[in-house]
Formats: sequence, structure tokens, C-alpha cells
Amino acid sequence: MRKNKEQQLHPIATKTVGYHAELYKVVDFLNKTLKEYRLMFGLYQNSEDNTMTITVYKI
Repeated sequence: MRKNKEQQLHPIATKTVGYHAELYKVVDFLNKTLKEYRLMFGLYQNSEDNTMTITVYKI
């Protein structure tokens, strides 16, 4: 199924930081708080180099 233009995610910023066990709580908080502004945050954990990457998307 193909998403229409309004449902696509557009990455606008990415930042990699050291591993923090509770960073997912910050990302969850940001997603709930800024949803009405059409922003979404993603979190990726890279276990190879012990880092986490946060990506900000415009919906």
C-alpha cells in the first residue's frame, strides 16, 4: 500500500549521542507533546558503538 504525500515522514534532523538507558522516555514525551505540530521523533540504538541516534521527522 502506498502512502499519500500527507502521510510520509520527512527527516529534518539527526543527532547521535552516547547510550542512555532512559532516552526512549524523552523521545516518547516529545512525540506525545509535539504531535499537534506534526513532528515525530525516532530513536535508534546502535549496539556496535554504544550510541543512540535521534531523528526528527516532519509528518
